[in-house]
Amino acid sequence: MLQIDGSGIRRMFDIGTSKQLINMALGEPHFDVPAAVKRACMSAMLAGKNKYTQNVGIVELRRAVARKLKHENRIRANENQVIVTCGALGGLSIIFQTLFQKGDEVLLFDPYFVAYERLVRLNGATPVFVDTYPDFTLDAEKIRSKITERTKAIILNNPCNPTGRVFSREELKAVADVAREHDMVVISDEVYEKFVYDGEHLSIGRIYPKTVTVNGFSKSHAMTGWRIGYVHGPQEIMEHALKAQQFNFTCAPAPFQYAAMAALKTPVRKHVAMYKKKRNVVWNGLKDNYEFQKPAGAFFAFIRAPIRAQDFVQRCMKKRLIVVPGNTFSQRDTHFRLSFACPTETLEKGISVLNSLCRE
Repeated sequence: MLQIDGSGIRRMFDIGTSKQLINMALGEPHFDVPAAVKRACMSAMLAGKNKYTQNVGIVELRRAVARKLKHENRIRANENQVIVTCGALGGLSIIFQTLFQKGDEVLLFDPYFVAYERLVRLNGATPVFVDTYPDFTLDAEKIRSKITERTKAIILNNPCNPTGRVFSREELKAVADVAREHDMVVISDEVYEKFVYDGEHLSIGRIYPKTVTVNGFSKSHAMTGWRIGYVHGPQEIMEHALKAQQFNFTCAPAPFQYAAMAALKTPVRKHVAMYKKKRNVVWNGLKDNYEFQKPAGAFFAFIRAPIRAQDFVQRCMKKRLIVVPGNTFSQRDTHFRLSFACPTETLEKGISVLNSLCRE
């Protein structure tokens, strides 16, 4: 624990909740949990479904997840290869405990979600960074150049936090080809899959069977505080991951498992359309003064800072604007992450501050 630091995102979250600030730091939907999902949760609680479930999760939800993976993601899913987890992060945690040990190397695409590096290190393994700057595309030769005899897995986040990239079929095939050549596991975090504004989301699990797919309901249905997610992968991995689940979390919260079944039936198209509009507000408001790619998915913009990113973030804070420094997600200190999962009024205030700072 002494060898890792805490999350820069959470530090910014704590700052943002302690004062009246323009908070564009946290990747949390600003809409509420859908009413149908709340009703399902309350019905489950009132019906007495408040006890332990099987460690693996209730069979009805695992079946529903398997159907969803088959029909929406085109993954050859089986309910017996699904574990219901305490959020997507809980899913990552048990998979990392299952797969990694001291001496292993794990490939991360830089920029990456902050938890990946820390969880890899917590399990004794070493993160190896595959640089994707400047356009954040996935390149097979860059991946191959980082592989050694100790490389155990590749971690993929699609759509990507913090860059907003949605990876193409060609990029995913390149990752799958390299993984297949070296018989490696791909861990695919797809928690932002519903938030795609340009192109389409494709699951790498449909083209590479040795994939562990991680997902949840925190982003799609704003269930961040409910901590409910799932993982699906090869049987031999899931059997051991279930032991990690047993001795870490026991099971996911019972009423929220029933709520998740309702969430799978509850569309979020109107929220996605709303966030696409917010994405456009950010793009149109900042593209003339800042260098960044138009986010195709998730709800973040990863923007090149005009000076060293940490110094620029401090300047933002002096103007009451909270964003996250890019070195939270990267080995570089060149960018900052802005979340547009916030009210439009907040977006407009933040854009105004950023445009004023670039002129100073």
